[in-house]
Amino acid sequence: MAGNSQRRGAMRKTGTKKGAVVGSGGQRSKGLEGKGPTPKASDRTGHPAQRKANAAAARKEDQQKRAKRTGNNAETVAGRNPVVECLRAGVPATALYVAIGIDADERVAESIKLAGNRGISVLEVARGELDRITAGAMHQGLGLQVPPYEYRHPDELLKQAQDSGEPPLLVALDGVTDPRNLGAVVRSAAAFGAQGVLLPQRRSAGMTAVAWRTSAGTAARMPIAVATNLTRTLRDWASEGLMVIGLDADATISSDELELATGPLVVVVGSEGRGLSRLVRETCDQTVSIPMAAGVESLNASVAAGVVLAEVARRRRVAGRI
Repeated sequence: MAGNSQRRGAMRKTGTKKGAVVGSGGQRSKGLEGKGPTPKASDRTGHPAQRKANAAAARKEDQQKRAKRTGNNAETVAGRNPVVECLRAGVPATALYVAIGIDADERVAESIKLAGNRGISVLEVARGELDRITAGAMHQGLGLQVPPYEYRHPDELLKQAQDSGEPPLLVALDGVTDPRNLGAVVRSAAAFGAQGVLLPQRRSAGMTAVAWRTSAGTAARMPIAVATNLTRTLRDWASEGLMVIGLDADATISSDELELATGPLVVVVGSEGRGLSRLVRETCDQTVSIPMAAGVESLNASVAAGVVLAEVARRRRVAGRI
């Protein structure tokens, strides 16, 4: 009916006697406009991938809140070989998780036996639950929960070294971020008579499950402290009579000339890539290099620490026989 402007899409054109007519309302021109690239499935509202991503984010947030409330920062070692190696090494653990219905082999049997002998709880869980506990790691049906490491204060570390009856020998790490290197350094420190290991609070590996495993259990008897400021702590130790030496490729002396070995000593090991930081290097009384065959540029941080600590131990043994 002419003049009926209530119909959907009706519009009045000026200068016409027909009155209201039906038009497209601009929909056809809008339909020709591009909508841009197709968003990822996880960004599409209502898409299953988005719902899955939102659920995963919510679970992660809930776990973080729960850990913050309880103070539980325990880690879980995953996999049959890693778990049995940790149990053999005597790594402290609070629970052994075994997936229901797994094919048991000698590693599974040994893990359960070692855990039972040490009074560690053995818990059977559904495979999906073990996936959650291990954060999706390849667990092969086994997971070992390791409690948070209890670090010492640097002053406590120094006092224990001074009260040991031997000249203090401490190891400090400057920017070593690989937990396997940390574990290996702890193992060498224990083997060659050091009384403790010092870590910086920032840019450093911590005593994670990986570090525990690499240390072969020696971290259980080797005190480890964390320094808020590594340079300041080294200076404090120097004021207490300890000499500070740093391992560096461009050193002032080689390990063959390490005359300071028999006195109170701190051995500083630099990072895997850049070595000692500038401030730490300036704090050292001496920098020490390791003689090597031509064509070899450098050693792994933990290997270098082991070589120098072995030389320190050798010189102390010789001095004790004189």
